[in-house]
Amino acid sequence: MSATDPVRIQPSTQKIITFLWFDNNAEEAVKFYCSIFKNSRILNTTHYGDSGAGPKGKVMTVDFELDGQRFAALNGGPTFKFTEAISLVVNCETQEEIDYFWERLSSEGGQQVECGWVKDKYGLSWQIAPTILFDELFQGGDAQTDRVMRAVMTMKKLDIEDLKKTAAGK
Repeated sequence: MSATDPVRIQPSTQKIITFLWFDNNAEEAVKFYCSIFKNSRILNTTHYGDSGAGPKGKVMTVDFELDGQRFAALNGGPTFKFTEAISLVVNCETQEEIDYFWERLSSEGGQQVECGWVKDKYGLSWQIAPTILFDELFQGGDAQTDRVMRAVMTMKKLDIEDLKKTAAGK
């Protein structure tokens, strides 16, 4: 096998794979995402041939993993755009982790939204959420859930310590 031979990746054992539609910058986006997430890699890249929606030789799909989770990206043209109706949640254990993903995913023209959401420079929405958020929302009763949700609605980047204090009624 030479360096130019395609890498043969085993079929995924992951039952559901998120498939992302890009206009014409799927490969660039995948490289950006892989630079942010540890344990990430490009698995395979295919190119348009004589038949297909794109110009011959242009990247068609990129199969990749982010932190071990498999995805596929397609250069499908300008027909479809990302909306906030779909977002990817990044569960974070620490405030440092939240800060890291928040800054990187919103960099280079991305947008810091609210309630822990960012939109990256490609238009894909991400929720940068502390792992304790769902515990605080669902395990303390209606009054705690309401307090925590009220706090989340006032934040852009989520703050773990503030959420813990809010959940405790402080």
